[in-house]
Amino acid sequence: MRHKFRGFALHLWTVDTTPFEEALAAAKAGGFDAIELRRVDFMRARERGLSNTEVLGRVRANGLPVSAVGCEYGWTFAVPEDRERLFASLEEACERAVTLDCATVMSGIGPGAASLDEAVANIRHAGEIVARHGLRLALEYQFQHPIVSRLEILRELIAKAGQKHVGLLLDAYHLQRGGRPGRGFEEVPAAEIFYVQYSDVPNAPPNAAPPVDRLPPGQGVVRWNDMFQLLAAKGYEGWVSYEAPNPVHWAQPAVDVAREGAKATRRTMEIAFS
Repeated sequence: MRHKFRGFALHLWTVDTTPFEEALAAAKAGGFDAIELRRVDFMRARERGLSNTEVLGRVRANGLPVSAVGCEYGWTFAVPEDRERLFASLEEACERAVTLDCATVMSGIGPGAASLDEAVANIRHAGEIVARHGLRLALEYQFQHPIVSRLEILRELIAKAGQKHVGLLLDAYHLQRGGRPGRGFEEVPAAEIFYVQYSDVPNAPPNAAPPVDRLPPGQGVVRWNDMFQLLAAKGYEGWVSYEAPNPVHWAQPAVDVAREGAKATRRTMEIAFS
């Protein structure tokens, strides 16, 4: 079996304590094919006096493609007084993605007090926003979320929204922690999977909220053969993004963290598809 994944991206949370320009350089020098950008990356750059245009220029100058651009979380269950601001963040993320020739905006669920019906309406509206920009929105569930803690809940919300520009972000960490290891997403049609993130999971309870105990592939309990082979069998052709926040990683040079992650990823892939 062979896979058609587009390539491997470095999620910048993995090297969170590294200055932005150094993180970009580390992803490239470490052997990744792309980078995943967060909203906080732009916010921190703004605090340093850089404009949005300057940040985008530095990303372009780095030369690596951008696999996804993040927005502010919380719009899914946003109540009316918060919706305008949160959807403005989504609009801003879309504009950044278009400038960077990136097809995907990603979002976690985030906090909020709206009802499930309101969440469906919010997902529908978010899909309308990304559609206007010619993009897709990958929405991620987290195993520790108070409402959307299971994959089936998110699938139902997206299905009710009926918005074809919104799909799933599958994360190996949350699948493992949420009781769906390995081939645990077998019932999910390929058309629903917009984006994939990955890291290994230690054989221990999570250490924080959000959990920052994530590991390179091969150092934990994730069934990589099962997961990657199922993605390939479904015909997934998008990016896979290495999201491995961990204080151990943050204490090391970013290029070493990137190099270790890229090497572990390729070794795991070779085993899965040999």
